[in-house]
Amino acid sequence: MIETGLAGKVVIVTGGAAGIGRATALRFASEGARVAAWDVDSEAAEALIGEIEKGGGEGHFATVDVAQASQVEAAVAALIDRWGQIDVLVNNAGILRDSQLVKWKDGEVVSTMTDEAFDAVIGVNLKGVFLCARAVAPHMIRAGSGAILNASSVVGLYGNFGQTNYAATKAAVINMTRSWSRELGRFNIRVNAVAPGFIATEILKSMPQKILDGMVQHTPLHRMGTPEEIAEVYLWLASDAASYVSGTVISVDGGLVVGT
Repeated sequence: MIETGLAGKVVIVTGGAAGIGRATALRFASEGARVAAWDVDSEAAEALIGEIEKGGGEGHFATVDVAQASQVEAAVAALIDRWGQIDVLVNNAGILRDSQLVKWKDGEVVSTMTDEAFDAVIGVNLKGVFLCARAVAPHMIRAGSGAILNASSVVGLYGNFGQTNYAATKAAVINMTRSWSRELGRFNIRVNAVAPGFIATEILKSMPQKILDGMVQHTPLHRMGTPEEIAEVYLWLASDAASYVSGTVISVDGGLVVGT
């Protein structure tokens, strides 16, 4: 069994109330880490903390809109007051607002991606990652160690129909990851990204079965991934087992890239 070295460490998981974030929070807690779950869904997040504590772990929830600098900075300050350190940041929070750039039918524009849809996704998926890392990094620098893990996506590598805003944020996250690994490496802070493929979260489960079947057909392993499988990669990247891994992007997609 791999010794993760995460017992007693303080881990922030943004978007921790459900899906990949929830699975990640539970997995870190199972290794003895103290987990701070940030989300805008207080009911689901409080249920998560209850589950962590029931299992003998230590958890804390804060309502945080990661697109708002004041909320992020206040949550970081409160966490430092509570536990005195921040060792791992998992920038998992993300939203979708899908639509075509321009939808054209019968010689006319039917609809376009709105400013609101574009700005909302940029705010959470990109600016939120930036704000959280900016707020946490000084504490890691003072401690002389840390791990920042960012959620990208396979669509950030290859684009996707109807996801101009989402794909743009996930591509940008990759290059922020690489830039920060260069800037923060001298402080023994590792920065990496994970690029999931089609994962069976509640968002995907709500899609029409025909769409889900198409996703599976394009995945060489012929199934969708689980949130727990992504959580395992985050855990490994934060652990001592990955102590020389930084500035990289790990695709967890069932071979989707070679299947497209």
